[in-house]
Amino acid sequence: MPGSILGIDIAKQKLDVALLIDGKIKNKSVKNNPEGFEALSLWLRKLGIQKVHACLEATGNYGEDLAIYLHDAGHMVSIVNPARIKGFAQSELIRTKNDRIDAGIIARFCQAMRPDAWIPPSLKIRSLRALVRRIDSLNDMLTQEKNRLGTAHESVIPMIKEHIAYLEKEIDRVRDQIADLIDNDPDLRKKKDLLDSIPGIGKATIAALLAELDPLDKFSHVRELVAFIGLAPRETLSGSSIKGKPRLCKTGNARLRKALYMPALTSIQYNPLMTAFYARLKERGKNGKVIVCAIMRKLVHVVFGVLKSGKKFDPNYKPVCP
Repeated sequence: MPGSILGIDIAKQKLDVALLIDGKIKNKSVKNNPEGFEALSLWLRKLGIQKVHACLEATGNYGEDLAIYLHDAGHMVSIVNPARIKGFAQSELIRTKNDRIDAGIIARFCQAMRPDAWIPPSLKIRSLRALVRRIDSLNDMLTQEKNRLGTAHESVIPMIKEHIAYLEKEIDRVRDQIADLIDNDPDLRKKKDLLDSIPGIGKATIAALLAELDPLDKFSHVRELVAFIGLAPRETLSGSSIKGKPRLCKTGNARLRKALYMPALTSIQYNPLMTAFYARLKERGKNGKVIVCAIMRKLVHVVFGVLKSGKKFDPNYKPVCP
């Protein structure tokens, strides 16, 4: 375990870092690009630091390149849920907030909690993840342009239609790239075939699952995967008088929650296991939103079982009890 701790606050354009050594903090700010990464490494070397435990929040794409760079340079890297950092800051009664202070909070959190080491995705998964997220961005732009058609002035309607045609063509092109990447890799192709056996899960969802769930080995139990996605129910109980309604914690992978929403609705009609589960929940008086979330969790159980066992989905499967 490295003795020096490096807390990193991530922004789109810059990185604020706090190096924690012997209870004292040294701060530095660098650009969030390869030149900035090199400047950070040079700064650490000048201080005589060979290896650090670097900790940063899970902030989408902004911090991934830095995390990979630090890992490849031999440092230990942890990527933690921002909610954990927020809770730690509240425990310290921090009232002032800026990037430099946030970096120090992250460093102290890392020293106190010693979060697990992050394992970077393989090159093929990085490519797949980038393509899947590109599809999401293109679909968002396509939706925006289609919404504009209803209120746009006639002078710009041809331009919007031209852009819509371009976006649709680009989406098809990226989908073909995703399909080629998966089909040309034996491991991804095998997992795709397993997931394809689950009624209600289509190509887009399969690609998202393959991109975001690597490596699946880090989850020893399906409960961990449910929590990772943010589908675990959270209850509010205190004494005998306070009992809040259970809600989704949502402190997890929002991309996977989004990817599983439509398959949950589809599986109610086409997956016999989910159809029966839906009927049972309906009989118990559960409302639509609760039912959909429960089916999403059920789908996660099925996905986990299929990928872990290496066996295709069987609606008639019943576990053998000892």
